[in-house]
Amino acid sequence: MEDMLFYDRMQFAFTITFHYIFPQLTMGLSLLIVYFKWKFLRSKIEKYNYAAKFLMKIFAVNFTMGVITGIPMEFQFGTNWAKFSELTGGIIGQTLAMEGLFSFFLESSFLVLFIFGEKLLGQKLHFLAGFLVFLGSWASGLFIIATNAWMQHPVGYEILDNGKFVLENFSSLFKNPWLLPAFLHNQMASLVTSSFVVASIGAFYILRNKNVEYGKLFLKTGVVFGFIASFLVAFPTGDWNAKNVVKYQPSSFAAMEGIFHSEKGGAEIILIGQPNMVEKKLDNKIAVPNILSFLTYQNWNTEIAGMDQFKKEELPNNIPMLYYSYHIMVGLGTIFIGVMTLSLFFLYRKKIYHTKSLLWFIMFLVPFPYIANLLGWYVAELGRQPYLVYGLLKTNEGISPTVSSGNTLFTLLGFMGLYFLLGVLFLILIGKTINDGPEPKKI
Repeated sequence: MEDMLFYDRMQFAFTITFHYIFPQLTMGLSLLIVYFKWKFLRSKIEKYNYAAKFLMKIFAVNFTMGVITGIPMEFQFGTNWAKFSELTGGIIGQTLAMEGLFSFFLESSFLVLFIFGEKLLGQKLHFLAGFLVFLGSWASGLFIIATNAWMQHPVGYEILDNGKFVLENFSSLFKNPWLLPAFLHNQMASLVTSSFVVASIGAFYILRNKNVEYGKLFLKTGVVFGFIASFLVAFPTGDWNAKNVVKYQPSSFAAMEGIFHSEKGGAEIILIGQPNMVEKKLDNKIAVPNILSFLTYQNWNTEIAGMDQFKKEELPNNIPMLYYSYHIMVGLGTIFIGVMTLSLFFLYRKKIYHTKSLLWFIMFLVPFPYIANLLGWYVAELGRQPYLVYGLLKTNEGISPTVSSGNTLFTLLGFMGLYFLLGVLFLILIGKTINDGPEPKKI
């Protein structure tokens, strides 16, 4: 049973990690596309229109890859996690179906119209098509996060005698106090990723001395949007999320922050430290006294429950990974704020286009928003363990008893090979798109 659970979790973790590489860009990129198209409608300057269509090509490649890699996850609900689907399908099936029926079709239909229908639609309807792509991509994120929010903090449900969960109130799914903070935090984080990608494309063009006009446009836009989004990820959305964890999953919060023992007179915030699970302490820690209490409760002396206040079975089952995921995510977020603040200063001083070291650094940082986004999801999922539905359904109660660990391992290896090929194809397509540039080719 333990082997089966391990491989089921590994397979889903791998497939969803690879899948989320793509939607985290498309959700943020859709907003930037709408921005450029809006700028074109206002100014009638053609470069804004070319920029919007160029970014939509990148969006389309990412969207296609997201669809391809998302389908296997849907099937895993019926194969590896059949018991979970049987028990909770009456609830999570509704939001997942809405994501497919409404958001996906809205996004995909108007994506085609935006790419191929500019002359047919005219500029105002072309802008509307782009806006509906943006709306569909964000609605898709909302429905997915509504599903996850219910798993993190179940509301509006009833458990029948046969153990199945049913909804008592459909609207409660969208009134869930976990939903809005998680959704806004996720969307701002995706905007950070897209901003860094767009800024890095601009830096690339400037450094190559190719498409320099577009390079400056992309760099400026990426820096401005990235600066705003980097701060919004931290506050208020990140702060709001953390307070939800304190309120609804206090044992997870203690593990995230590395609080092994409750401290009277206020909790310190850990900057650096390594969890020692044998001695129940942090090794080599560097901490600032009372800051965590103030950030959490706006009171310097409020006690925060440590892991010693909870039963072992109530604690996350991989505390070191949860702790490191959280702290690396926060550390990267702090770096993003610093880099975007510095870049905005250089932009204001009109020196950014000539500061090669900063341009190279912006390009170097491109993978790290992806890493931070993925670690954010790891924090959410590791923090919920050992439950699928927090406090109600254990993870080992949701797996399929008829799927062997050998079958799961075999298909996991197959996914790894297939996704490697997809990853190579993706890089080739994106590289070719960027190399071709935003300007249409002259025939």
